[in-house]
Amino acid sequence: MKILYATTLALALAACAPAPVRQPPAVPLADSFRDIPAGWADATASAPQLPADWWHLYQDPQLNTLEQQLIANSPDLGSALARYRQAQAATGVARAAQAPTLGASLNGQRDRQSDLRPLRGATSPAEYNSGTLQFDLGYEVDLWGRIAQQVSAGVAQEQAAGADLAAARLALQIQLADTLLALRGADADLQLLRDTEAAYRRQAELITRRHDGGTASGLDLARAETQLESTRSLLRQRQAQRSVQEHAIAALVGANAASFSIAPNDGGAFVTPVLPLGVPSQLLQRRPDIAAAALRVAAASDQLGVARSALFPSLILGASGGVQSSDFDRFARASNLFWAVGPTLAVNLLDGGRRKAQIAGAEASLDEAGQRYRAVVLTAFQQVEDQLTLLDNYAEAAKSDHLAAAAAKRALELATQRYDQGAASYLDVVTAQTAYLQSRRSELDLTTRYRQAGVQLVKAIGGGWNGG
Repeated sequence: MKILYATTLALALAACAPAPVRQPPAVPLADSFRDIPAGWADATASAPQLPADWWHLYQDPQLNTLEQQLIANSPDLGSALARYRQAQAATGVARAAQAPTLGASLNGQRDRQSDLRPLRGATSPAEYNSGTLQFDLGYEVDLWGRIAQQVSAGVAQEQAAGADLAAARLALQIQLADTLLALRGADADLQLLRDTEAAYRRQAELITRRHDGGTASGLDLARAETQLESTRSLLRQRQAQRSVQEHAIAALVGANAASFSIAPNDGGAFVTPVLPLGVPSQLLQRRPDIAAAALRVAAASDQLGVARSALFPSLILGASGGVQSSDFDRFARASNLFWAVGPTLAVNLLDGGRRKAQIAGAEASLDEAGQRYRAVVLTAFQQVEDQLTLLDNYAEAAKSDHLAAAAAKRALELATQRYDQGAASYLDVVTAQTAYLQSRRSELDLTTRYRQAGVQLVKAIGGGWNGG
């Protein structure tokens, strides 16, 4: 009979043992990335991780300084760090359930009994003192692994919060670099517009003299003034955009926009390095958001185990003891000691289906976490391919833009020469001026977008996160 009882108990414990943590769902992987820019063949090998201070690859001292200011002063990064500390504290709370609890209470009072109290003894005084010093010790035996799974879920959530912190840090660093590149693009555009405005002003002054001398028409003068004022308008608009970008950088690095400024720089020295892409499977270990999603699948799996363990009884080992007396003067005497010790086995026999509903909810949460993981991974691959496509096509487009700008410059020179010779109208000059300015601005804009795509690729491959 004893052997049968032991066997039955062992089988019951085995049946109620915690289920293994479910792994994230599989996501189809390609053998390699597709639209790799020319000259980036070596980047597809087993690539090393980017350094934590990846922005040094861009060889820009101002970017280095701003990134350090962001790390030290960013309020958004500070709030992300606070969320991580909250997750750490929550894990500490979960771990505390694995340890015994000890409580103490001290009570002293003057009591009066009702004269008609049921079962009151004939010699029982109407008024008396009551003093109690009591200690309570409790420990829940984790028969079904419920507490262990709660701790495991808490640890996974804490690690996910750490990965969230890394993702937030990387996103802010990328946003800073991207905005600085946009500002550098604005500086280059502003310099072009200033040079163009100066050239148009000289041209308008020349046309004015010719008009006053009777060799240029009022239509030519009106067209020249239109070009000049339109360019001045573009100059002011671009300056406003540049100021807004400067304010955005101030907010990112935790500075007051009213006292923050960045000296103009056309960004000519900014480089776009070849980044270590690796193969698609490496991306799963290189991005903090993917790691966070996988850890939340593990946490949801543990929470499902916690919900299932609620179907089984809980065993609590308890003990209490202390001193109790009605005489405060003789309170601390050995004869006033009391104690009690013994286990408590508790089981919920009827709950209206609450535990089954909790299990169903936990299963749905696990499914949701798995689908979120799939979405994060698929989005990660999309982002890498997006930036590779942009880099590849922007590089080719830049060649065409450069040739177009050169051709537009020649057209402007020829139109101006023909106008001076009286062989063309000033409308030809204005048309050529407009085309040249547009082609140069397009060339500068494409350069900025190419550089921004390179920075966004850093984010897409996980930056310098190493899983720590």
